[in-house]
Amino acid sequence: MTSRPHVAIACGGTGGHFYPGLAVAHKLRERGCDVTLWISVKAVDRRAAKAAGEFTVRELSAVALSPRAPVMFLRGLGGALARVRREFNARLPNAVLAMGGFTSAAPIFLGRLRGAATFLHESNSIPGRANRLLAPWVDEVFVGFPEARHRLPTTSVTVTGTPVRPGFDLGHTRASREVLGLDPARPTVLVMGGSQGARGLNRLTFGALALLARMYPRLQFLHLTGAADEASARAAYQRHGLKCAVYAFLEDTAAAMAAATVVVSRAGASSLAELAVCRRPAILVPFPSAADDHQRFNARAMERAGAACWLDEAHSTPEDLAAGIVKLTENLDVRRCMQAALAELDAPNAAATVATHIMRRLNNQASTRRPSGFSLAVS
Repeated sequence: MTSRPHVAIACGGTGGHFYPGLAVAHKLRERGCDVTLWISVKAVDRRAAKAAGEFTVRELSAVALSPRAPVMFLRGLGGALARVRREFNARLPNAVLAMGGFTSAAPIFLGRLRGAATFLHESNSIPGRANRLLAPWVDEVFVGFPEARHRLPTTSVTVTGTPVRPGFDLGHTRASREVLGLDPARPTVLVMGGSQGARGLNRLTFGALALLARMYPRLQFLHLTGAADEASARAAYQRHGLKCAVYAFLEDTAAAMAAATVVVSRAGASSLAELAVCRRPAILVPFPSAADDHQRFNARAMERAGAACWLDEAHSTPEDLAAGIVKLTENLDVRRCMQAALAELDAPNAAATVATHIMRRLNNQASTRRPSGFSLAVS
């Protein structure tokens, strides 16, 4: 009797870990796998997992490794190991894929110890600490940016691009604007700070509104603020007489991107991959406190490719942001050049490629260890 292979995907901590993991989960399920998503206990993870709603989900309360709080890290790791061990005893996965972050360690460690195939995916151009530590111990590492290949302590690296969850495409601009309460005929600026919002990006945008109201009053905005700034954003746009649809959170970010003429965004790798799929020109404002300053490196990589421009939050003024928004919105030639560069960066088969590599290794294991075991669909 043929059994279904089981793959555990550790994708907790941020939307930038969860959504690429979810994209791979869909491709693995299409190939006949059962998939368990391992997430953190953060509200952002729980909200995203509830919206996905199609996979088995397990939570880990592990905490990030910090030199200032080693005891807290060790306690969190111990709890995570115990939780994962119980689940793996009930049903051992045939493979474990980790998307980075602090939820990766326990599933990868116990998966390898129990004989599962193990994999990492690194979306950023500067690999995160967890992936740098785990890379030598897994069977294969996948990366989103080619620059990351030489920054990981392993030779088993494949450049796949960053998987993008289902639903993102070139989109229907007018329909998306109408659904989101915007004028379908007016140029639209999407401002988004990622799954947890972005106070610094919001403040920079609020500071630019007076200038934008004078320079380009036809502009309308779609602003994803995070819960802390929702009320102040509504007040700021109303004060300057600018049309804006304000959301603390929006699950359908595919519709938000489809509605946009220009995007103002942080530079998380998952968001950048989504921009590439949707071909949306962007002004990137990297999160200055990101680990190892990886968002700045991501933004520079996008700029070198001609796919975006970027501003340093610490050294940029509202005037800089306003000028950048007006330039991109008014200049169709510049937007078209960025869109062509985004098309070159788009990796539409990233999730399928990762799934294929996992399935191929499981097929190899099945043929050598279990002659009468499961047969897997690789492509």
